[in-house]
Amino acid sequence: MRLIALAALLPLLSACTWVELSPQANAIKVIPAGTPSSCQKLGEVGVSVKDRVVFYNRNEVKVRDELETLARNEAMSLQADTIQPMTEPVDGEQRFGAYRCR
Repeated sequence: MRLIALAALLPLLSACTWVELSPQANAIKVIPAGTPSSCQKLGEVGVSVKDRVVFYNRNEVKVRDELETLARNEAMSLQADTIQPMTEPVDGEQRFGAYRCR
């Protein structure tokens, strides 16, 4: 009975967003892949989230959203105002470039 209850809860848990955007990171822009023309590169941030729970693969869009949110939060430590994905997500991990564009 417990196994059935757990199996029923897993899809619900995978739909939840566990990562919250900090208020300061709300101002950080996300630009598409490519080279920003008039921005100063401040560094890179690597972020990771769980992309599967037990045997269940989480929704790819949710994982991407959480990775982006984490990268925006981390970019604050570099005093960046813009981030850009450098890689595609792989196994719940992704790298972003951090820039100052303003």
